[in-house]
Amino acid sequence: MAISFRPAAISIDLAHGKTLLNQGALPEALACFDRVIARKPDFADGYIGRTMALRGLGRFADALVSYDAVIALTGADASMISNRGMILLDLQRDAEALGCFDDAIARDPSLASAHHNRALVLLKLQRLRDALVSCDRAVALQPAVARFLGFKAILLLQLGAFAEGWRLYEWRKRTETPAGEKEFPAPLWLGDSDIAGRTLFIHAEQGLGDTLQFCRYVALVQAKGARIVLSAPAPLLRLLQRSYPGITVIDEGQTPESFDLHCPMMSLPLALGTNLDSIPATIPYLRADPDLVSHWRTRLAALPGIKIGLVWAGSPRPDQPEADAIDKRRSMALANYAALADIPGISLISLQKGAPAEQARTPPAGMVLYDWTDELADFADTADLVAALDLVITVDTSVAHLAGGLGKPVWILNRFDQCWRWLEGRDDSPWYPTARLFQQTRPGDWERVIAALCAALYQPFTRGQIATTVSPPSTT
Repeated sequence: MAISFRPAAISIDLAHGKTLLNQGALPEALACFDRVIARKPDFADGYIGRTMALRGLGRFADALVSYDAVIALTGADASMISNRGMILLDLQRDAEALGCFDDAIARDPSLASAHHNRALVLLKLQRLRDALVSCDRAVALQPAVARFLGFKAILLLQLGAFAEGWRLYEWRKRTETPAGEKEFPAPLWLGDSDIAGRTLFIHAEQGLGDTLQFCRYVALVQAKGARIVLSAPAPLLRLLQRSYPGITVIDEGQTPESFDLHCPMMSLPLALGTNLDSIPATIPYLRADPDLVSHWRTRLAALPGIKIGLVWAGSPRPDQPEADAIDKRRSMALANYAALADIPGISLISLQKGAPAEQARTPPAGMVLYDWTDELADFADTADLVAALDLVITVDTSVAHLAGGLGKPVWILNRFDQCWRWLEGRDDSPWYPTARLFQQTRPGDWERVIAALCAALYQPFTRGQIATTVSPPSTT
């Protein structure tokens, strides 16, 4: 039966769709907007809602078609051109997105969001200084927008400008998706008072890798005479309890009964005045269990050659489109490691967890991949196995931070638009003395990264990593 044109029904569906969109009920919202459009095909608001629902669902190509319908109905002003660029950015059509932002700025140089969006794509293209110029223009036009200032912090941190970077990073607490912001009766501590003899509650924030990287600061704060209570995600509890026996470690869902001050974990670099030359990089600061490491070494002794742990993917986040897009860029398939099967003198051990671990069941032709991950219940278990290995090779995941914090040689394979923490133009890391970085030279190009990795495996290891090397390939 054809859907009739009924103004009241259109208004009801449109309002209901917007409510569902705000509630995150995206498929239901999309159905509402589709009914609106079916009743009135020339109604731009229906297409706008549809576009937002489609973006939230990760259906970016359909979202672009929907938004182009809006532009066809209403014409394009600067803001709409900039919005179109963001959908192109979703589609990884970065050059076209940049063209949209340039067009929007030409139409309206005062449109702060277009300058910000231009900075986003320039960061993705690793044009960091150009991105900073665009970011500064956005901030000059709207000086108190949290997402502009928080993004500027990321740029500065990747450029190694830590003093201003850490200060601006506090704006992460005020964005649309805030991080590190918790309300407590006790005051916030940012290094501005003596904490000797006082109890400081340090609460973890953001991801597992962030916690593993920044928990190193706990010892520095403790050295100031403070009593520490640290909250951490459940998968890290046993590892951090073992690594910091002198402090109280609780689950991140808990709050201590009493404390004098609190600090989000990723505000500790600001509180302690960390600059590029004073990064606390004494390793190991994470601890494996010596008996269990010995157990793993005994098991690994039966394998030939250098024992190398592999991770090839992060964790998909379908409910967070932006984070999911980053995960897709930082992750690869086990098949990308196929060339390792041809290298003599190594044994490959899977450290991959989550849905991508299923790929270990069908490794590339010729690859022997040992997999004991079903015995690894949490990061304490993983740490014991990692400590028994000779080398870890991983994409940019929490295992990279685990291996680095354990003082284990770790080779980190990074996407082209790598995370700010790895800095600009480096193949080493001041955060992890045993780390070596392999960054894509072109977006999505893992082939060259793997070629560089394989070549490195034939070279003597440096930076105190491994005292041996594999045999070169035969030329006969």
